[in-house]
Amino acid sequence: MTPPSPSESRLAALRTALCRGIPALLAGCAFLAAWELYADLSGIKPSILPAPSRIVVQGWLNREALISNTWPTLGATLGGFALSLAFAFAASILMDFVPFMRRALLPIFIASQTLPLVAIAPLVVLWFGFGLLPKILLVALVTFFPLLVALLQGYESTDRDIAELLNSMKASRWRIFRLARLPSSLPYFFAGLRISITYAVVGAIFAEYAGAARGLGIYILNAKNNFRPDLVLAAVVVSAVLTLCLFGLTLMIQRLIMPWQQSGEQRR
Repeated sequence: MTPPSPSESRLAALRTALCRGIPALLAGCAFLAAWELYADLSGIKPSILPAPSRIVVQGWLNREALISNTWPTLGATLGGFALSLAFAFAASILMDFVPFMRRALLPIFIASQTLPLVAIAPLVVLWFGFGLLPKILLVALVTFFPLLVALLQGYESTDRDIAELLNSMKASRWRIFRLARLPSSLPYFFAGLRISITYAVVGAIFAEYAGAARGLGIYILNAKNNFRPDLVLAAVVVSAVLTLCLFGLTLMIQRLIMPWQQSGEQRR
């Protein structure tokens, strides 16, 4: 029996993805249809609960403003996420190589996640101004902890036999880390990456709430103050689409870096 060609494998994977997505698509369409009927038949004012069709129309009419405010949010999201990724990776290596640093730093990092963002965001803006830096810092604060925990858990999942084999071959600590511990952490890392990227956009928008000149957070705040829930929800839709795109990008990167995992899923 000849193995399937790459094109056939891609088509099979696409069909599988579509079949898995159909229930969610049907549920979403049913929810939107019920919302549309309720908004049209109940007599509720659009200034209180706009119909989905009105949200789409007003979003399209105000697309230039939405797009111009999306770019600052995207910049803060990517900048903060890049800083979070670099910091989490460096901290995880330090804590893996030096157990004392893990005992010293991990409680501090856990405590940092208990800080309410609604309280810390205005202070960060006060300390660093209304530019891009405070947004980057707040996004990094929100997203680095899931990445750090995922990496540490991934290091601990290393097969002990592989580590002992490398150790018996007189491999250095760094070589064992590079050849065994780091590859073992990849599934955990990408799981943490997907969790963090969903927090990143929300963190950027919340940071803009605290103080910014442009961005989806400011757009939502201005629309709310002008009693335009249709524009508020249009901006929410844009932020949701942005989050889904970034989530999908992480999946693509995972499949490029870990193609063997995709092959295993197809066999199942």
